[in-house]
Amino acid sequence: MPKKISLKDIAQKVGVSTALVSYVLNNLKKDRISKDVAQKIREVAQELNYHPNQIAKSLKTSKTGTIGLVVADIANPFSSGLARIVEDEAHKHNYTVIFGSSDENAEKAGNLIHTLLNRQVDGLLIASPEQTEAQIAELQQQGVPFVLIDRYFPSLKTNYIALDNYGSVRRAVQHLIQSGYQRVGMITFDTTLFHIQERRRGYQDALSEAKIQPDRSWLKELARETIKTEIGQAIDDLLTLPEPVDAILFASNSLALSGLKHIQARDLRVPDDIALVSFDETEAYDFFYAPLTYIRQPLAEMGQLATQTLLESIGKNDTITQANLAGELVVRASTQPLADFQNEPT
Repeated sequence: MPKKISLKDIAQKVGVSTALVSYVLNNLKKDRISKDVAQKIREVAQELNYHPNQIAKSLKTSKTGTIGLVVADIANPFSSGLARIVEDEAHKHNYTVIFGSSDENAEKAGNLIHTLLNRQVDGLLIASPEQTEAQIAELQQQGVPFVLIDRYFPSLKTNYIALDNYGSVRRAVQHLIQSGYQRVGMITFDTTLFHIQERRRGYQDALSEAKIQPDRSWLKELARETIKTEIGQAIDDLLTLPEPVDAILFASNSLALSGLKHIQARDLRVPDDIALVSFDETEAYDFFYAPLTYIRQPLAEMGQLATQTLLESIGKNDTITQANLAGELVVRASTQPLADFQNEPT
């Protein structure tokens, strides 16, 4: 087995003290060390293929330089994009990210959190699935640094960085109404998660504010496990009402993508037969002949702010940070104003 290179080996080759090598490689006392000497130390460390002893370092500092990230589904563009941003932001602060998917399952989320804590991560970023409020409360009691990201529980006073789901959906429905659509349906999840409930509340309030009485039959709530089999029926139900809806708001990109497949199979024209709005951007929207209007979440700001908040919490900052960031409505062809194509010559 090749000899493991130590700070002492580097110090001897450069002709400086072991302490000075430690300062340079840990980016300490920069203003008191010659740039030429620091550069020489780094060159020798690279030449000797030096790797720091993370175990020894963590024992000394009580930190491992790692954080855990629990997302809903790493295959979803929102989760994968968020993981990339968190990883980049953590790297700026010399942290490594270990992440996994809960698959919207409370038991799997709990096991994943337990595993990450056993790996001695310094803190956690968590997109909590349904029925995990007790898990989060236990983390609070244990004094584990964590930040909830994208989802949170109003009853718990915790760090969280999320979207203003209510305001974002309210603006989207207002846009549809201003574009001439009066019977707006919504397809969402059947869940107690607060951020999804806020999307539903924003939808209902926007209709009420426009003096449109929300019809209960316009709202379809589907189980996550069966959306691919149920969404076609939900769309058909909305379009076969005595007065069919003229627009549909999808509460997530996964619902939208499944819905688009059914709409294409039925040979429906968008927006002539039905206008569409969705949450989150995905490249798949661009391949649809009528690119979808969607609510863009501030993914970069969300990931960076959540990571920074967690690192501050790890540094024993007891301040509670709670932020609901504004979404952006990106208007495209799927919500073209009714008047634009109704007045077109036939």
